[in-house]
Amino acid sequence: MSDNQLEFVALESYEEAVEWITGLVPFGIRPGLERIEKLLERLGNPHRRLKFIHVAGTNGKGSTCAYLTSVLLEAGYDVGTFTSPYITKFTNRFQYNGKDIEEETLLKLANMLKPHVEELAASELGSPTMFEVSTALAVLFYAKVTFPDYVVWETGLGGRLDVTNIVTPVISVITNIGHDHMDRLGNTIAEIAYEKAGIIKSGVPVVSAVTQPEAIEVIRRTAKEKKSTLYLLGEQFSESVIEANENEQRFRFDGLFRSIDELAISLNGAHQRTNAAVAVMTLEVLRQYYALIVEDEALELGLRKAAWPGRLEMISSSPRLLIDGAHNPEGAETLAAALRNTYKHDRIHLMMGMLENKNHRDTIKHILPIVDTLIVTEPDFRGKMDAAALAGIINSERMEGQTFELIVEPDWRVALNKLQTLTKEGDLAVVTGTLYLIADVRSFILNNKDSEKGW
Repeated sequence: MSDNQLEFVALESYEEAVEWITGLVPFGIRPGLERIEKLLERLGNPHRRLKFIHVAGTNGKGSTCAYLTSVLLEAGYDVGTFTSPYITKFTNRFQYNGKDIEEETLLKLANMLKPHVEELAASELGSPTMFEVSTALAVLFYAKVTFPDYVVWETGLGGRLDVTNIVTPVISVITNIGHDHMDRLGNTIAEIAYEKAGIIKSGVPVVSAVTQPEAIEVIRRTAKEKKSTLYLLGEQFSESVIEANENEQRFRFDGLFRSIDELAISLNGAHQRTNAAVAVMTLEVLRQYYALIVEDEALELGLRKAAWPGRLEMISSSPRLLIDGAHNPEGAETLAAALRNTYKHDRIHLMMGMLENKNHRDTIKHILPIVDTLIVTEPDFRGKMDAAALAGIINSERMEGQTFELIVEPDWRVALNKLQTLTKEGDLAVVTGTLYLIADVRSFILNNKDSEKGW
């Protein structure tokens, strides 16, 4: 070993590998592609050998990825799926044909990355972040181990400077634009749209469900500058509901290339029909551009079988307990609409825990009119919002005539017990807010022994 080389100490277990990767969290979220470019360059740029479907958006990214993955699998393709954050286990992030990466494989790839990460850390670029290393690991998993036909590739934060933007995809998808991560992406819808539109690449088609005029203007302008064809919900494609019941929604799809009289999904909420329509249009464009073969039977079955944990998911029947990671205003609005229109109930008892850097006031204003009991608690996670402080905001936003009972319980386990005790037959219990709270509650109720804590 030369004097200027660092001594490399191999990781010896899966647990040690995850601890090493998540131990990079203190380096924070540092927007920019320079470190990931250098890291992948050292590995021979393996990402250039893969076909990516790049998915960005404020809400709906994960569900859209689930629809795309499910349909492509039904059509006989091998599919990699990279998403975040995880609900149960770190390996959830890296899936191949619907199954998590094996622990042994993750350990092997982490050891492949570690010397490069440590050498970069000693350079003027500084250490790659947790998400940068996770993204590089995903690239290695797909390019050197599994070799999928397509990789469904979800952005982490924003788009333009997000680490996942290292790839040139076969198609770009922007589900919607909303008020989230405003401390990093901008204070207006137009500014946030500019960051999301950063995933649009020259000549690569883009499918989007954005609705705000200022967001549409930004995405339309970016697509034009990049000479990319834009397929926009309400213009080149649309969906119309046929029937919406709990755990089944049927809708008609109308697109530029054809119409489909009836499709069905099992995910709940009107927003899931939109997400499904975005996935269908994405597949329709790939049929035109890349001769993708998806039989109608595979499309129908794939959409129906698609599942996405932690989003309008009923995890208990006695009492009825629904979990939903509505952590921003648009998510809360969607949850409120689903509670009004999809789920039958006598009374709603809702438990909420948030992170500190969220738009609390605009989120809770959608929740307050629909609840009979509101329990505020704290997620077991760094950056949590103090329960008493959240209760203070709720009291300041409470309108005249809103008579719900407000309970403050910082310990989420005690809060969950109170929620279950309050929920009588005919009532509905709901847990919402940050996905880190959702993940803990889900694992606790389902007695999931594999549950891990972190990003």
